[in-house]
Amino acid sequence: MEWIRKQKTEVLRERTAADVPFLTFPMLDDTGLVIDGFSTRLGGVSEGKFAAMNFTFTRGDNPAHVMENYRRMAEALGVEMERMVLSYQTHTTNVRVVTEEDAGKGIVKERDYTDVDGMITNVPGITLVTFYADCVPLYLLDTAHKAIGLSHSGWRGTVNRMGKATMEAMAREYGSRPEDMIACIGPSICQDCYEVGEEVAQNFREAFEAKYWPELLEEKAGGKYQLNLWRANEIIFLEAGIRPEHIQVTDICTHCNPELLFSHRTCGDERGNLAAFLCLK
Repeated sequence: MEWIRKQKTEVLRERTAADVPFLTFPMLDDTGLVIDGFSTRLGGVSEGKFAAMNFTFTRGDNPAHVMENYRRMAEALGVEMERMVLSYQTHTTNVRVVTEEDAGKGIVKERDYTDVDGMITNVPGITLVTFYADCVPLYLLDTAHKAIGLSHSGWRGTVNRMGKATMEAMAREYGSRPEDMIACIGPSICQDCYEVGEEVAQNFREAFEAKYWPELLEEKAGGKYQLNLWRANEIIFLEAGIRPEHIQVTDICTHCNPELLFSHRTCGDERGNLAAFLCLK
């Protein structure tokens, strides 16, 4: 696949298995502790505006097509589809502790929760799944206590420090410490493509120290700004105590790659959803 990369780096690795292309983070892969993935639009069976690898059941796609997409991705990753657990995202900073009893919720069982943008678990074999079309995926691995977190962070989640909220939930549940964590910031909209108004810009000024404003907010004409969600989430992880060498930041923008990734800024509501996957071996 020919990607438009923002940094021309090897932050994300392209893989194909069972005829399904997806992206992984070398920093996570190299630990040998997890299976991680981020989907593309390719390799599925959905049609029309959902083509081809759509993971949302809520936008009008044929449910049988969506299930086949999950089956294919599970085979590609080498995980059990029936043990996936799906988020229920509403731009909160709520984090659910996923246990064995949750296995299959959202995929083969009804979800008995709402307003869940982040999930954590220490149960091997359960695959956490969250959804995207420009917002930021946050992957966390505690290498010492063998626990994982996967969270969805749009501008609201970012300004309210979803990454820190996920880390705090892992600390409460598993004793996780920042120095033992790896954090990866996944494919999402880049600063060049993400224009926001004064109200959103002011939220970020209030949430971040003034020394960060020039790199987070590039002022444009007409009271508009280009917002850097990648850097904002990196700052959140750094301030929460994760070591700089344990953080990987994406170099792939969803809006810059419309043939390969779904983007809300490109298609509005006429689209499917990408998904992030994280499983403890």
